[in-house]
Amino acid sequence: MVNSSHEAMHRIFQEDPGIFTRTFRTLGIPFTDPVSVSLLPTDLTETRPLERRVDTLLRVDTADGDGYLLAVEAQGRKDPAKHSSWTYYLAHLNAKYGVGPVLLVVCQDEATARWAARPIRIGPPQWPSLTVRPLVLGPHNVPAVTDPSTAARDVPLAAFSAITHGKDPNAPAILKALAAALKTVDEETALIFGELTELGLGKTPAAQIWRDLMAIDLSFFRSETSQRLRAEGRAEGKAEGLAEAVVRVLEQRGVSVSQDVSDRVHGCTDTDVLDEWLARALSATEAEDLFTDV
Repeated sequence: MVNSSHEAMHRIFQEDPGIFTRTFRTLGIPFTDPVSVSLLPTDLTETRPLERRVDTLLRVDTADGDGYLLAVEAQGRKDPAKHSSWTYYLAHLNAKYGVGPVLLVVCQDEATARWAARPIRIGPPQWPSLTVRPLVLGPHNVPAVTDPSTAARDVPLAAFSAITHGKDPNAPAILKALAAALKTVDEETALIFGELTELGLGKTPAAQIWRDLMAIDLSFFRSETSQRLRAEGRAEGKAEGLAEAVVRVLEQRGVSVSQDVSDRVHGCTDTDVLDEWLARALSATEAEDLFTDV
């Protein structure tokens, strides 16, 4: 069943196809930067009874003339049936467009990524007639972007890093860097990559951390959580909305919030102080840590 996380993992390449070349260049595979990219139909069906669709299909043209097709597949788990599908995709694309195809598989866990990276050999062991070699991106080879300035220099790659590392212990640091980077770009770009990140994280614990981070600046994002918090903020006032966000972030992270702490937070009307407490709530180990040196 296709879910929102699956969609975001491949759709991010439609927003910025250059992620592909930039990432693999760091891995020692020198793909040429694209000069133009075209989104192609994803339907690879040849006969009506058997429907086959690749997740995203891009035609990449380069200055040196060595263009290629980039077929992107988001893979959430090991699925042996995909081997025959991927083989079919590449053979069909080569025959249909006369352009060499590249299969890119995007994963969120290392075990699935390493499974997907194995060569697929078609034919008897002594003489395989066809070998498929997928390129795979996942937490094992996509850089973890934890520095806000690095994230700001390449927001699409930072968002992709956040999605692929969504199940890692390092996810909170990556998400904080991306949240800071989104404040440096225009609202439309911030909206696109903020929403893609939320979709890509799916139902992981990191998704709640991301929603809490996005609640800090409600003007940029239209996710379900931010819409609800924005409505609450209009009804209760900015200070009350921030106070509620501080307590909610602590509780979502499993930090116990006493009645005294809750009363102090909700009793504060200084939005600058509440902003500081909200930032501290993302890493505090005890609720009282909010008030240190304030």
